[in-house]
Amino acid sequence: MNNPISFTKMSGTGNDFIIIDNRDRKIEKRRMAELAARICRRRFSVGADGLILLEESDRADFRWQFYNGDGSEAEMCGNGARCAARYAYSRGIAPARMHFETIAGLIEAEMVGDSVKIRLTPPTDILLSRTIEIDGRQKVVHSINTGVPHAVHFVEENGDVPIREWGKYIRFHKLFEPAGTNVNFVQISEKGLYVRTYERGVEDETMACGTGAVAAAIIAALHGQVTSPVQVRTSGGDVLTIHFTLIELEGSPAAVDQESRHEQRIAEVFLEGPANFIYDAILNEEAL
Repeated sequence: MNNPISFTKMSGTGNDFIIIDNRDRKIEKRRMAELAARICRRRFSVGADGLILLEESDRADFRWQFYNGDGSEAEMCGNGARCAARYAYSRGIAPARMHFETIAGLIEAEMVGDSVKIRLTPPTDILLSRTIEIDGRQKVVHSINTGVPHAVHFVEENGDVPIREWGKYIRFHKLFEPAGTNVNFVQISEKGLYVRTYERGVEDETMACGTGAVAAAIIAALHGQVTSPVQVRTSGGDVLTIHFTLIELEGSPAAVDQESRHEQRIAEVFLEGPANFIYDAILNEEAL
């Protein structure tokens, strides 16, 4: 590392990220995955769930490069997107209403005080009520892509779920090959949803997952359990608000395959929640 790298540490409801302004392209694409894997190590380096690099864009306010803590590149991250948006606004990179490029498509974001509200790309690949055997018992799993793939499993009491064991099993299950999936365990209450997420790329439970909260809310709504806006409590104790429109379709369900029907029913998907600054610092070469 020839020159020091300035970075900002941010947290979105317990999901923490290292953010680097890379508009001068000081960090080349070929170096990004290894850099993420090294500096996201906890106790040995900065430590984070992911690395976000902001770059110039010719069709939006900026473009991001996003890497999970293990160095794998991800299409989208809801909590990371809110942190990136607030960072960009605070540094004068983007206005209060902005658009930025991700692999999943253009993301629209709006500052709401210290919180950020982002419009997500329309969900795809919705499949309901598939069965997986875990510990000798049949478990019903639903799947949806809210920018990245998610599995959703409803539970009675989230505190009793062995997240790491069940999450890892579902994450690598043959149903979700080859890319794998994030896994959300969802408890329904009068106040909304309580969601715990096993994240692909982190390979463990994280304190929050924005796209996972959206996945849980939409799947619960398709089952008639909640209506928009949905309050989602995360593992870290913070609350995310999910907004969406559920459209009633006309015609016989047999007129179109079930996956397509579900996707046609969902529009105007937004994720809202806090994005907090933790600190600014310089990355020392020994951190690598």
